[in-house]
Amino acid sequence: MNALTVTEPDVLDLPKLLAARHRAAVAEPYLSAALFSMTVVSDRSVLTMAVDRYWRCYASPAFVAATPVAELAGVWLHEVAHLLRDHHGRARRLLERSRAAADAGRPVRPVFDPDQPHREQLRMNLAMDCEINDEFIATEDVKLPPGAVTPRRLKLQQSALFEQYLEQLPVSVLHGRMNWLDCGSGAHDGSAPWELGPDGAHPLSPAQADAIRYRVAQQIRRSAGRVSRGWRRWADGVGEPTLDWRRLLHALIRRGLHHSTGPADYAYRRPARRAAALAGTVVMPSLVAPQPTVAVVIDTSGSVADTELGEALSETTGIIKAGGTAGRRVTVYSCDAAVQTAEDVCTAEQVTLMGGGGTDLRQGITRALAANPRPDLVVVLTDGHTPWPDEQPGARVVAGLFGPEPELDERGRWRPPRPPDWVETVRLGEPG
Repeated sequence: MNALTVTEPDVLDLPKLLAARHRAAVAEPYLSAALFSMTVVSDRSVLTMAVDRYWRCYASPAFVAATPVAELAGVWLHEVAHLLRDHHGRARRLLERSRAAADAGRPVRPVFDPDQPHREQLRMNLAMDCEINDEFIATEDVKLPPGAVTPRRLKLQQSALFEQYLEQLPVSVLHGRMNWLDCGSGAHDGSAPWELGPDGAHPLSPAQADAIRYRVAQQIRRSAGRVSRGWRRWADGVGEPTLDWRRLLHALIRRGLHHSTGPADYAYRRPARRAAALAGTVVMPSLVAPQPTVAVVIDTSGSVADTELGEALSETTGIIKAGGTAGRRVTVYSCDAAVQTAEDVCTAEQVTLMGGGGTDLRQGITRALAANPRPDLVVVLTDGHTPWPDEQPGARVVAGLFGPEPELDERGRWRPPRPPDWVETVRLGEPG
């Protein structure tokens, strides 16, 4: 008789895994929009669970079978934190800065060796796990598996961000059982053998991912329940507009529309208060403040990073709040080389960002100016890598620009090109 052997399960226990996700969403409901946006992929080559940059969650059937639901719920919360905190985008930027500094012979902090990408992605993964787990709120229903990485376990000083933890992590920390740790490209932005790439299994676009981050940040701000300091701190950095759009729109009214402040027009929709003294014999209009019609053109081309799309949604929220929602006055266009969406919105949550191709925001500006009614103000939110109209249109145009200031290239041309003089420009991320 052959000896009895125990084999790993071939089929993922999906009901158990989804029950754990539901438990995670109940424990931290402000993260539910992100948790339920992730697509599950079963893969035996994954040791535990991992995520890719397209918001897929890869799960090992053996790990799911052997792990209690409470601990699986904790892993769900851990993995979604990698995606929400844009760890893969931050890792990519760290690598780019390190390569540029190495080429220029300059030091860079935190110390990162671009010639050892695989080793460094694992070291970054450890630092990211420390950022997530240092304030993890464990309960009987949701907890991390035994042996989960924490700053205390690695004898590190508690910090806020993975970049700070990376400064404290020597290469030697990867020796031994630590070297299997890999949460996927959704954490370190490197490669993992099990990942599907950009096709198949319902990938999320960068614009969709950024919209989810914005919604989660809004939910955290509104939450009256127990939220860790780490999540509060993260939400405080997402979704706050740089510009005082209320002041800008009032200035538009003064300069371009009515040359006055406060209520400056008459309407019969609401009778004047003095009409009561006339016993109803005369219907008098009341003074109302004029409301400018606003169009927002958001650059969704491939050159715009996830964090910059988040800035765009933040500024759009500021515009909506400043302009009011009466009459659905804010129209938002997402545009790369062509207009992808055009929506009348009352909240930023209603905005659909689509794109990822080349850049020609003239298409969005032209489309906005062809609307009826014609907008009084066109706001263009972009990284600046776009051609501009040759002539000033018949509306005020304000450009909110992401990223660094333009620089002169070797041919004496500005990169990215500067907008025309008739475009009012504001550098986003700086005080308005």
